[in-house]
Amino acid sequence: MNLPFISEKPLYRNSENGKILGVCAGIADYAGVPANLVRLVAILSTFGFFFVTILVYIALGFILDKKPQSSRQDQATLSIDEILQQADQTLKESEQRLQKMEGYVTSETFSVRSRFRKL
Repeated sequence: MNLPFISEKPLYRNSENGKILGVCAGIADYAGVPANLVRLVAILSTFGFFFVTILVYIALGFILDKKPQSSRQDQATLSIDEILQQADQTLKESEQRLQKMEGYVTSETFSVRSRFRKL
C-alpha cells in the first residue's frame, strides 16, 4: 500500500538527538514531526502493549542504521537568507504533505479501506 504522506527518505536512528538509542528521534526525523511527540506516543503505547513496544523499540535500535553525520561546516557557511529559504521550503513541503494526508483521510478510498478492516 502506497501512502502519499510517507517520506521517500531512509529511516535512521538519530543518536545525536536521541535519549536512549535514538529510535524515536529517527522516526520523528523520518515523519517530520517533533521527537517529543513520538516519545510521548511510545510511552503511551507501553500502557496497552508494554512488551510489544519494548520489543519493537529494542529491535529497531539494532536493525536501523545510525544516521550519517551531517557536516556542521556546511550549515555554518549558509547565509541568513539561505537558512530562511530552506525553512520556507521545509514549511511548504510539510504543508503539502499535510494536505496530501488530509486528502487521503477524507477520501472515499480511506473510508472503504477502513470499513473493510473492521469486517
